[in-house]
Amino acid sequence: MTIPTEPVAIPERVRLLARGAALSCLWANELGGLTFLATAADGEDFVIKWGPRNQETSMRAEAERLRWAQEWIRVPTVIDQGEDDDHEWLVTAAVQVGDAVAQSAVAPRWLADPATAVRAVGEGLRAMHDSLPVRECPWEWSVTNRIAGAAERAITVPDHLREAPPPDRLVVCHGDACCPNTLMGDGGRWVAHVDLTRPDPRACTASAIPRRSMLGCRNRVGSRFSRWCGGSTR
Repeated sequence: MTIPTEPVAIPERVRLLARGAALSCLWANELGGLTFLATAADGEDFVIKWGPRNQETSMRAEAERLRWAQEWIRVPTVIDQGEDDDHEWLVTAAVQVGDAVAQSAVAPRWLADPATAVRAVGEGLRAMHDSLPVRECPWEWSVTNRIAGAAERAITVPDHLREAPPPDRLVVCHGDACCPNTLMGDGGRWVAHVDLTRPDPRACTASAIPRRSMLGCRNRVGSRFSRWCGGSTR
């Protein structure tokens, strides 16, 4: 995932979804997906995600998780979601902090202040783990579930990865928690999570490092990482 430095061709679907709003490309990922900030002349800003359909991610699933999570934590409000034979898209309201749009933890100002950005990522994950109710989470991301998903995609999981150690604490985790998916306000604090969509075998416990770790998974958070997030295991 990168911040484009050159002009990006805007897909026709994105232009239709923008309804005349000015578009700036925020992200381009390795799958060919693009994320745009749409700035309307009259009305609030919104974000358009567009990309090729694939086996690893689903914007329909992301929309479902955002709608579920918004009862307990701050996430973008879903405006629209759809797909055709080849592509999918998701439109959400931009997360506002006062009069400004919240920026990711890899915005230039936070790249220049990595300590503040890393603390915000930890603060956001601690808020997620403490706030989202495990018993009410309708999704499962156990080792058994992930191995079955890998088999459906013809991925062979080594024998030594098929048994998980006993859980330390069950939480609903992000699954693609990283600096780009953490939104921050001008004061350097976490304000919202985005991109609640892609499972990663390292989950939230690997998220302290720049780009690792879907909402809707019950997973372990060890005591070391829990302390890093600013709390203790319970």
